Amino acid sequence: MRSNDVIYLDHNASTPVLPRVRDAMMRALDEGFGNPSATHAFGTSARRIVERAREQVAALIGASPREIVFTSGGTEANNLAIRGMARAASGLAIVTSSIEHPATLEPARCVAESGAPLRLVEPTSDGVIPASEVARSLPDRGPSLVSIIAAQNETGVLQPIGEVAEVARARGAWVHVDAAQAVGKVPVDVRALGVSLLSIAGHKLYAPKGVGALFVAEGVPLEPVLVGAGHERGIRPGTENVAAIAALGEACALALEDLEHEAARQRTLRDALVEGLAASGFIVHGARAERLPNTVNGRFPGVLGAALQEAATALAFSTASACHAGQASPSNVLLAMGLTPTEALGAVRLSLGRGTTFDDVRDAAASLRTAAEGLSSARNSHATVDR
Repeated sequence: MRSNDVIYLDHNASTPVLPRVRDAMMRALDEGFGNPSATHAFGTSARRIVERAREQVAALIGASPREIVFTSGGTEANNLAIRGMARAASGLAIVTSSIEHPATLEPARCVAESGAPLRLVEPTSDGVIPASEVARSLPDRGPSLVSIIAAQNETGVLQPIGEVAEVARARGAWVHVDAAQAVGKVPVDVRALGVSLLSIAGHKLYAPKGVGALFVAEGVPLEPVLVGAGHERGIRPGTENVAAIAALGEACALALEDLEHEAARQRTLRDALVEGLAASGFIVHGARAERLPNTVNGRFPGVLGAALQEAATALAFSTASACHAGQASPSNVLLAMGLTPTEALGAVRLSLGRGTTFDDVRDAAASLRTAAEGLSSARNSHATVDR
């Protein structure tokens, strides 16, 4: 995907709204302007749009429509899952990992400030959270919640959610999954995984920003974090954003139609990109782990990611998690995987999308190689002068 001759390789940060999704949103603006809670015809029309979207979201993840609660995005969904469970279960212990997105870590820390036990599991050098370590971190008694990211947003490493859920359930724990990066890119089935709660972010799968959803399995005792009227089964008050919800539903429907094909296409492009970078010594982080089909996180030895970003002006990509953009500190995720601070500062994240073509990948690899080799030559020249 290109705009003004700049190749977009930052789909893990945000995706463009697809034409079909935009059309659904525009129709909802026209046809669903009524309040979905109203009993007249205009309210009924809006409610019909919301419930259709609920069915579409549920279908993508193998849930019942009644188990879908619409939110303002992934961050709210994570807060509702973690803080809502803490409100519902007194003395709740939380087990999560050190490589979670801040939208999980910060709510968990917020709960811990009230005295709840919080345990962080460390990843392997490949960025995988071992289910055995999760099991060891669970308390012997009392209510507990395990919250693990499905696909790490920086590295793309897929976590063994099914194994984690199995060991957690064996100890009577609930399981929350931050699936913002996974839903729409790889198959996600809440029944097969055996999870209690699962978060979705619309702008990660070609819907607009400001809309998301939380899967809440039947019987999970979740309490609302916000207070107000009884919208969304009394779990999330506030009049529904009908147009954005319609867009999320359509994006989920589109993802379901060609999930396997599109994942295979992007995986082929990702591998071609890595092959194109290998000649210049590019090192992939988490290379031995199963990863999202669209994501590459790695480094050119001796080259700072920020410098590479400045030099490769024909490309748009991240040097770390998009939520940390602008900070000079190394990624805590990569540090947890055993990289040195210097190595972590060299990391870049390249994430492909539906609009990415082979020409994009070929040109991006050439641009990155040229930029990296130029920076390496300049560094070596400075080193020679210094001596």
